[in-house]
Amino acid sequence: MKLVTFSRHQTSRVGLITGTDELVDLSESGVAANMNDLIDRYDTLKASIEKCVAETPKRLRLADVKLLAPIPNVRRNVFCVGKNYFDHAQEFSSSGFDSSAARGAVPSHPIIFSKPPSSVSGPGDAIDTALDPYDSVDYEAELAVVIGKQGRVSADDDPWSFVFGITLVNDVTSREAQKIHSQWLLGKGPDGYCPMGPAIVTMDDIRNVSELKLECFVNGELRQSAFLKDLIFDIPTLIRTIGRSISLQPGDVIATGTPAGVGLGFSPPKYLKSGDTVSVVMEPVGRLDNVVI
Repeated sequence: MKLVTFSRHQTSRVGLITGTDELVDLSESGVAANMNDLIDRYDTLKASIEKCVAETPKRLRLADVKLLAPIPNVRRNVFCVGKNYFDHAQEFSSSGFDSSAARGAVPSHPIIFSKPPSSVSGPGDAIDTALDPYDSVDYEAELAVVIGKQGRVSADDDPWSFVFGITLVNDVTSREAQKIHSQWLLGKGPDGYCPMGPAIVTMDDIRNVSELKLECFVNGELRQSAFLKDLIFDIPTLIRTIGRSISLQPGDVIATGTPAGVGLGFSPPKYLKSGDTVSVVMEPVGRLDNVVI
């Protein structure tokens, strides 16, 4: 299933995309109040969702609604992973901006940080460069997994059993703030600096995550391109690392890292500026476009 949160008549609603340009309003039929509610009760709601789609002849045009972040109100910080593609680990370590303990080397263990709930924004929302006084706003295209099951991850657990689906995020970053504060929260946590979307694709529609291709474009120019099989630490490893001692919750989001090609990696750096459009692309999730102001 390809699930979205959208705004219609000034209310937030949950929908299921049924074609290239249409969706079914699941909130109107009373199936789920919001995406967190749907994720919480997905096992019991799945039949109702399928029935709703089959029995609802009316479809809404995507052009007539505003897509929001799939989970506009995340319950806690977004988990993020640093330096998780080999080429980007080298790119970042050579930049002079790496203040992590793993500086100068491919990390031996996953580097985990977070972005606050207030950083989450949706498709089409603006990335505000005024929130970075250093004029160093950068992009980072990432696949994110959405957790669907509560609990810690034991050695006997299958990490994939905790995954509800996948989405896309742009881990927007103030590079100078990231550098001068010697940690990543302030550089990566400004309001709206975690665009998410455009949809969550549930795992029953994904055959092989490792074969998915992640791309990022700035003003139509391809900047980043990699397959998920290129991750240093794969998704099960990340889920085990985080979930070993932190109880996962339905609706948790884990952004899995970005490949090479970020603005910092160019000489001189190609930071974002007002008027730019950044696009994070991966099928079957879709295209996450955000303007820069």
